[in-house]
Amino acid sequence: MTEHTAETKVKEAQTAALELATLSDDERRQGLNSIADAIDAHHEEILEANEKDVTAGEEMLAEGEYSQALVDRLELSPSKLESIAEMVRSVAEQEDPLEKTLAARRLDTDLELYKVAVPIGVVGTVFESRPDALVQIAALCLRSGNAVILKGGSEASHSNRVLYEIIREATETLPDGWAQLIEAREDVDALLEMDDAIDLLMPRGSSEFVRYIQNNTSIPVLGHTEGICHVYVDEAADLTMASNVAYDAKVQYPAVCNAVETLLVHRDVAEEFLPEITARYADAGVELRGDDAVREIVEMDTATEDDWSTEYGDLILSIRVVDSLGDAISHITNYGSKHTESIVTDDDERASQFMRSLDSASVFHNASTRFSDGYRFGLGAEVGISTGKIHARGPVGLEGLTTYKYHLEGDGHVVASYTGEDAKPYLHEELDAEW
Repeated sequence: MTEHTAETKVKEAQTAALELATLSDDERRQGLNSIADAIDAHHEEILEANEKDVTAGEEMLAEGEYSQALVDRLELSPSKLESIAEMVRSVAEQEDPLEKTLAARRLDTDLELYKVAVPIGVVGTVFESRPDALVQIAALCLRSGNAVILKGGSEASHSNRVLYEIIREATETLPDGWAQLIEAREDVDALLEMDDAIDLLMPRGSSEFVRYIQNNTSIPVLGHTEGICHVYVDEAADLTMASNVAYDAKVQYPAVCNAVETLLVHRDVAEEFLPEITARYADAGVELRGDDAVREIVEMDTATEDDWSTEYGDLILSIRVVDSLGDAISHITNYGSKHTESIVTDDDERASQFMRSLDSASVFHNASTRFSDGYRFGLGAEVGISTGKIHARGPVGLEGLTTYKYHLEGDGHVVASYTGEDAKPYLHEELDAEW
């Protein structure tokens, strides 16, 4: 009997990936709908397992080992499970990302080149305490034809195990081993060394952990280190709108990477705006930290230099008064993590300058940073949010899980015909055609 080590699981995933890439659109859709149906049918089992994780998490919280934000991310509920199943069905309904012709070119008569979208292959994921991440990642990998290695945090081990088994049983008709679960911490280091078998790593967790992954493997890594997001309230802002956007960006769900961590307010509107928004934040239990200019208007704790570069992931917010749009852009450039930024203003030219001047993956005008999300972007779901520039940026959905290869259709063509004195010329004509 084969021992199921991390190495054997990855080899099984490699074999499955080759088969998975040949499945039809309908077969992959059916697999996803089966997963959604199975989640709907196993609420009680999932919630029982999740309760064990949450109970253990609350004990660790009481001992000061876990944060409240981590425990919040752990917890599932019937409505959350319904949302997870809906997400899987949404992924199934997305347009097939595979076999798309991305470009076509006629090199010569009957010699045609096609650039075609294909799966990446084997994707390794190491993710945070949210058990719904396991389902999101598995669903997106299946839809895009990729085999996936899933490694969740130990704090969600009971939930992850049950969800994985439900997914595995629901997709028994698909290539065996397309999804693999590993649980031992030492298996992560084993994955990092398997550059010959794993095509992409996607870590989701703390900044320190993502950097550890990036620094200890030669496998391409797609991940973000931090979510230090900003909302800038411009001098030309509608202050009622600004209050609603800034409030939603922090309070709606503070434990996620697209929640705002720093609020920047133009000096000309600070005295009018800050008392109202800080009162709303206080009512919601937000701990506020401000610079000297803010504290002259509203009493609160002093923001330190470290606050400007901190991802709180909690009901904590730093606030700064700036003298100009340029100062706001400079602050974000100096302290931001290239995740998501938003400007609230009625001046379209100033909004355009803000959006063009920043190097973040997502930049918004008059909208909450919380919209930076694969589901909300219409991607079905996301495997994570990338703050890098290669190979995908922002919420990474199906397109970010594909690459491409070239298909050349000829009729006995040889390169010798296009060299020498009587060399034939290439046509290099763009085609409007599918492979």
